[in-house]
Amino acid sequence: MLCVELGIGTRIVEAARQLGTMVPQRIAAGHIETKEQSRYFLLMAGAGFDALIVYNVDTALKARIGRAAYWLGGFSQFGRTLPEFSVRTSAHTSKCSFALASRVRNYGGDLWIARGASLLSDEFELVLFEGPNSLPYVKYLFGVITGRAADMRGVSIVRTDTVHLENSEGKGIYIQVDGEFVGRLPATLRIVPRALTLMMPPSFRQSHLASAGVLAADG
Repeated sequence: MLCVELGIGTRIVEAARQLGTMVPQRIAAGHIETKEQSRYFLLMAGAGFDALIVYNVDTALKARIGRAAYWLGGFSQFGRTLPEFSVRTSAHTSKCSFALASRVRNYGGDLWIARGASLLSDEFELVLFEGPNSLPYVKYLFGVITGRAADMRGVSIVRTDTVHLENSEGKGIYIQVDGEFVGRLPATLRIVPRALTLMMPPSFRQSHLASAGVLAADG
């Protein structure tokens, strides 16, 4: 996902050839704390619907067909009831069945969910999908594909550096970071500014510095 976000291709050899032209940029990281663990992450954290798919994905099937295993897992959930949970930031409180706190625009290399997210920003773009029924996710998926999800009823977008996710129904609600299952709610997500230096193409750096409205901070 990181290679796709940076636009450097997904093959190691192809990315390595571009190292000589890349520039260093200090960026933030995400941090998650649950009852099970405390760790850093780079790209995104998802709770609810997508983490349920990650938790249940067939690893053998994933080895054979790659990302398509996640699509099959997602479609297998349609028609089922999804548990809702509480989301709280300094300026927003709501309930949803899928929350994505993202630092990148692409999701799984196939979709753009958090279209305003940036690795150069010191905030998450928090995208919230409401509703206990999985059927509206057909509508949500169409909105994501067409770039209109932000205008849909049942979808909220919040920019924040801290997110509290709380299990309000007493059911096991999963959470994933960067595509890896990490535990269950409750969880707290925080931005850690200037956490690491990332090599990136100059064009990516300049375009995101402009869109994020931040100043360059090399090294």
